[in-house]
Amino acid sequence: MLEVQTNGPVLSVTLNRPEVRNAFNADLIARLSDVFADLPPGVRVVVLKGEGKAFCAGGDLEWMREAAGYGFDENHRDAVKLGRLFELVAECPAVVIAQVHGAAFGGGCGLVAAADVAVAAEGTLFSFSEVKLGLVPATISLIVLPKIGSGQARRLFATGAVFHADEALRIGLVHEIVPTEGLGSAVERQIAAVLKCGPEAVSVAKRLALQPPADMDEAARILAEVRQGEEAKEGVAAFLAKRPAAFVVER
Repeated sequence: MLEVQTNGPVLSVTLNRPEVRNAFNADLIARLSDVFADLPPGVRVVVLKGEGKAFCAGGDLEWMREAAGYGFDENHRDAVKLGRLFELVAECPAVVIAQVHGAAFGGGCGLVAAADVAVAAEGTLFSFSEVKLGLVPATISLIVLPKIGSGQARRLFATGAVFHADEALRIGLVHEIVPTEGLGSAVERQIAAVLKCGPEAVSVAKRLALQPPADMDEAARILAEVRQGEEAKEGVAAFLAKRPAAFVVER
């Protein structure tokens, strides 16, 4: 259902339900949430990908059939668990890279939006397909709207239209499109770039993008705090000495 492998500072998380195109059910949501809630020490990059023909097809039909019989309170609890998963991915202190292929529908698009970097294979299809089932993309909307904007979301949420990787790139859902055979190499380049950066600085930089400072004074305080840290001192010293900083990991 979920494969997790650690290779030094890189954690590989693979959705492994290929028989249902890696669709979500309650168990997969719980396991993914546990991974992102408690990363092993020293992890600086998480690569999120799917086994088989698709990245993630959204909600499992059997799971959705079961949920159709829930009352409001049970449906609410279930939806909160799904929404919390997307928050955990987006707020992960490590850089999350989505390696996307085949298809990302519904909640699969939510995972793509929650990632910091999304690299898609040519030919990948995307859809906020919930409305086609009489459902709505409510829990993922908090993650998707800051990524693609309300103008694009209004069209794609309301129509459930299937769109291609080039449109996903144009609207900002993904950041790079590569041939399928080059997908792994493209992700490796992104990993290498992250591992040249200070891990504490990366975490703070992510928070700045997700939750911008309220004003210039707060922004200045954040920078001042980072500047006095050992990581920043090492980074500046290494730059002046024209040597790799101690935090750099070569791939």
